[in-house]
Amino acid sequence: MVNFNIGNKLALFSFALTFSLQAPAADLVRVGNLKFAHYGAISYMAEICGKYDLKIQERVFAKGLDIMPAIIAGEIDVSASAADAAIAGRASGVPIFAVAGFAQGGARIVKRPDLKIDSIKDFKGKKVGVARGGAQELLLLAELGKNNLTWSDKPGKDVLIVYMAFADLNQALMQKNIDAMAQSEPQASQAINKGFGVELMKPYDTPMGEPIRTLVMTEKMYKEKRPVAERFMKCFVEATKTFIEKPEVAQKFVVTKMFKGQITDQDFKDAIGNSPYTYDLTIEHIQTTTDFMQKYGVGRMQNPPKAVDWVKLDLLAEAKKAMGVK
Repeated sequence: MVNFNIGNKLALFSFALTFSLQAPAADLVRVGNLKFAHYGAISYMAEICGKYDLKIQERVFAKGLDIMPAIIAGEIDVSASAADAAIAGRASGVPIFAVAGFAQGGARIVKRPDLKIDSIKDFKGKKVGVARGGAQELLLLAELGKNNLTWSDKPGKDVLIVYMAFADLNQALMQKNIDAMAQSEPQASQAINKGFGVELMKPYDTPMGEPIRTLVMTEKMYKEKRPVAERFMKCFVEATKTFIEKPEVAQKFVVTKMFKGQITDQDFKDAIGNSPYTYDLTIEHIQTTTDFMQKYGVGRMQNPPKAVDWVKLDLLAEAKKAMGVK
């Protein structure tokens, strides 16, 4: 009798061990992201995607354009970036599709409080800082063009553009090395809340409107790993829905986990007030952004891509329907 029980236990243990060894591992999705408040829902996906049998491996980059070489190298499957970085990447042959939007707005033009600058026209003779290759650069150039100002990163034009990293812009404004900046969130709100910057405007009054931050997916994942892509998009919709409907969850995650207390709750609230989370993207917005990039020489595109050829919104539509989101 004892031997029979021992035999049964050994058989059950052997079966359990075999089953555990054969259980499929969660599918890995490697996500390129940026450290901004409005990119928070993308980062949050790593917290909840296990229920979709996915493991999210997040890699944070300095700016959207930096992610493109990693996609080409086969190191990234999905990327969050400004639309212009995605467009420039597609134009240079990066095999990606735009599959969703995840935030809109997200920029301010901020000036020094000690200078009399009442409008963009007053930028004549001034130094304005911006990160190269971000939505902020395109928004700034569109505003300068609208006000008939010339610009260059070398002296001789109406406005001297000073290119520097996002992280360095606030410091340069605080030290008065630049007169104004086109800056992302939450750094723009942080400059205002700390008193060394004053908002001049939110640069959304050109035909480009508010920029839509864009989620892109490799063609390989979209075409060859369809079930994984579908589950990923459902997780994206859930993460975004959570951040929209439960701002307290978004605030705690972004302030404490993403920024580790380097921004305040008020910085977050002000930032998201100017860069709300969203799901949606349109072919028209990507095409308008492409046209503006071509007009102002952003991305230096030889062959600008047609939005209709690479904006693929079917996965998003299916995920929203499955998750009960309109």
